[in-house]
Amino acid sequence: MPKEVQEDNPNTQDNNDDLYERFSFKTDKGQEPLRIDKFLMNRIEGATRNKLQQSINAGMVLVNGKDVRPNYKVKALDEIIVYSDMSPEEMEIIPEKIPLNIVYEDNSLMLINKPAGMVVHPGSGNYSGTLLNGIAWHLKELDPQFKEESLPRFGLVHRIDKNTSGLLVIAKTDTAMRLLAKQFFDHTIRRQYVALVWGELQNDEGTIIAHVGRHMRLRKLFEAYPEGEHGKEAITHYRVLERFGYVTLVECVLETGRTHQIRVHMKYIGHPLFNDDFYGGDKIVKGTVYAKYKQFVENCFAICPRQALHAKTLGFTHPETGKEVFFDTELPEDIKQVIEKWRKYTASR
Repeated sequence: MPKEVQEDNPNTQDNNDDLYERFSFKTDKGQEPLRIDKFLMNRIEGATRNKLQQSINAGMVLVNGKDVRPNYKVKALDEIIVYSDMSPEEMEIIPEKIPLNIVYEDNSLMLINKPAGMVVHPGSGNYSGTLLNGIAWHLKELDPQFKEESLPRFGLVHRIDKNTSGLLVIAKTDTAMRLLAKQFFDHTIRRQYVALVWGELQNDEGTIIAHVGRHMRLRKLFEAYPEGEHGKEAITHYRVLERFGYVTLVECVLETGRTHQIRVHMKYIGHPLFNDDFYGGDKIVKGTVYAKYKQFVENCFAICPRQALHAKTLGFTHPETGKEVFFDTELPEDIKQVIEKWRKYTASR
């Protein structure tokens, strides 16, 4: 079962790809009446009154299982659950005409197949050209009256790395945001990734369990902590799809959603992702380094100049209809071409 974030835990949002954390509190018997935003500001690191009020208005704060208004005053033995990202205030998102591969869209949500190389949301060093800039343009085209600030993060509930391709779900209403965020937290979202990794895995399937957190010295990197001394719980299930001797095609199913989780977990078991420049996959990890083989690998790197990882499927309960929905995508051309090259290389040996 997923663990709830207790009130004495530090905020660990920066190592979570599922953007919404769940904070759980229970007031004591002597709790004096106090506005809920003031109560929560003292208990959630990084929270601001403005962001809390936005969360309350969006139905992301439940007291005793029910929505409340911002002026609600907590009382003794209230049970409070907060679904919120609690990240720093958003920077302005300027609509930009960027092509989007929209797999599905209705009034509640949209599914986008993100290409490799595209950043999901603006941040340091990436102020334009992001997925959210393109979504802002798209929503303006649909409704000229659309206000950029009308949805927190434009409905972004989760994210994938810049150089990972694949499916993202975007909420278009506050209700969809809340219900999708809850599904991500409760780990009921079904998502499958396909990755090409170095080496030949010993078993056809397995489960990797090791906390994932920031590297103690290199803060841009994440690390596996199998003893759980740092980071947050992370669980990845894998299954071999095809073997090519020096590399293996695998399917990865996430039980948790930590930043770089698959990349870190596969490195941890000795099988970094093919051409992953952060975690050692951008050099020859398996195979004898002779000229012809080295040239073959470099040609593969040129075809797929990023980690060979694709978020292939996404399934969840639709927040409006209550029905189970499931979406699947084809592998992108760069990964398909590299797989085919390895398939031919293996067959010729």
